[in-house]
Amino acid sequence: MSEAKYTLPPLPYAYDALEPVISSQIMTLHHQKHHQTYITNLNAALSAQSTALSSNNIPQLISLQQKIKFNGGGHINHSLFWENLAPYNSPSTDISSAPTLKSAIESQYGSVEAFIKTFNTTLLGIQGSGWGWLVADVSGGNGKLEIVTTKDQDPVTGAVPVFGIDMWEHAYYLQYLNNKAGYVEGVWKVVNWGVAEERFRNGVPVEGGNLLKL
Repeated sequence: MSEAKYTLPPLPYAYDALEPVISSQIMTLHHQKHHQTYITNLNAALSAQSTALSSNNIPQLISLQQKIKFNGGGHINHSLFWENLAPYNSPSTDISSAPTLKSAIESQYGSVEAFIKTFNTTLLGIQGSGWGWLVADVSGGNGKLEIVTTKDQDPVTGAVPVFGIDMWEHAYYLQYLNNKAGYVEGVWKVVNWGVAEERFRNGVPVEGGNLLKL
């Protein structure tokens, strides 16, 4: 049995494109080192899983599940995160590029400002490492929005991840040190609302070219 091999996706912009909000140094390390490590470990775990399957080694298969979940989630989350961001002052960072999503946010939260305040409170309430997400409910087909968190590298399941914010220290510490609030406030200046609009309207492409649709 041949196992899948995953590779590091290229950034859709230059490493310094998010400055001054996120430094080139952080983006380079985050992408080339941290994301690459998740992929390397995921491929190793999948290879070991293939070997365990061929030998019917049930204890080994069970022991590998956490590694696959953690590293597979790291790969999924970061692949989504890079696309969540756009160069500083580019048109995609203006929420007017997401008219349908903007309307839904205003309908549910009263205003974009109130939504961002609620989202920021959620992000700053994360204890330890994790992610904050705006997700759209797919179960009822109505696209209802919800702000959720996931622990460590757990990915979003059962909903469309419209956009996510990485709250691991490696995402901000080299620049913001212990000023987590500064990172949280600044990251909105590089959110790619165009991509968020596309995900909200059409879902997220997954392996095989399928879409998770509302």
